[in-house]
Amino acid sequence: MYSETSPILGPARVGAAHLAQALLARPTGEYTPHDITQIIVPAYHRICGEVGVDPVLAVAQMVHETGNLTSFWAARPQRNPAGIGVNGRRQRERPAQPRVWAFNRQAGWWLMGVSFATWQDDAIPAHIGRLLAYALPPDAGDAAQRHLMALALTYRALPDRVRGSAPTLKPLGRVHNPSGLGWASPGTQYGARIAIIANRILQRAPGRTAQDAADELPEPPVDETDVHA
Repeated sequence: MYSETSPILGPARVGAAHLAQALLARPTGEYTPHDITQIIVPAYHRICGEVGVDPVLAVAQMVHETGNLTSFWAARPQRNPAGIGVNGRRQRERPAQPRVWAFNRQAGWWLMGVSFATWQDDAIPAHIGRLLAYALPPDAGDAAQRHLMALALTYRALPDRVRGSAPTLKPLGRVHNPSGLGWASPGTQYGARIAIIANRILQRAPGRTAQDAADELPEPPVDETDVHA
């Protein structure tokens, strides 16, 4: 069973088919069973295996951040799996650098955050590489890990003092991170919520309760000065 003290690095406890079944037990927004079983989940399982990240935890974080792929940021063309660069900033006028913004037509706002061209070649490598960067210091890792971290940080930089600051889930939350930054802010229960979802994935529970929905609510938007993912 997972807890907030579970390490981010670790072997796969389940196969890709199991992960896909867990995701498909709940609504997945615009994403079809083909998207889940043939594109998104296989990429998570394969890339995590190549660099030693536990795929259950990576997928659980994605589920938590995107409401099981139902959020605005998860939808095409954003394809943002984990709140990368999303910091709560919004404005009505077109930004001077729209590359790191996305326009929400329904709300009528430009929202700050990173969008990705594809899931398998961009979004998922960026997510897993960023998790690695939180788990490993700058000078650590094998060749595959260093390559993926370098790629991930081309999408959004990460201060050196944050590198290696979260080998487990709990310090992904800013209030528990010794660097004073974190993936989510304040992130008091961030790691614990990811662990809850990870355990649910292991169990492949098909039902959905009100508590399930509460567990999957994203963290409140962070302040502009905080690092989010």
